[in-house]
Amino acid sequence: MGRVQIGEFEELVLLVVAILHDNAYGISVMEEIENQTDRKINISAVHSALDRLETKGFVRSEVGGATAERGGRRKRFFKITMAGQSALDAVREQRNKLHDQIPNLGLKYVSI
Repeated sequence: MGRVQIGEFEELVLLVVAILHDNAYGISVMEEIENQTDRKINISAVHSALDRLETKGFVRSEVGGATAERGGRRKRFFKITMAGQSALDAVREQRNKLHDQIPNLGLKYVSI
């Protein structure tokens, strides 16, 4: 795989889609990101990231059945693709290489 073009927020969304597996749709992705990161995000940002990831071939989507709680509207479910998994692997490898090069500066860890 060539150079992976994925932003930090897209990476986060892609990770959560992989975590949620069969239950990844806009709201569930947003809620999981908020739960995992204590970060307040906008559903529009999640939908935009999901659209970009689908355009890049990192996720695929399909529409589920209509539900009464959504007024008959159907959910769009997302799944990670092999290309998406490869992208996550490449990003993790790149980050690990950088982390491995940090010299031991003798600094003590302080919880934030």
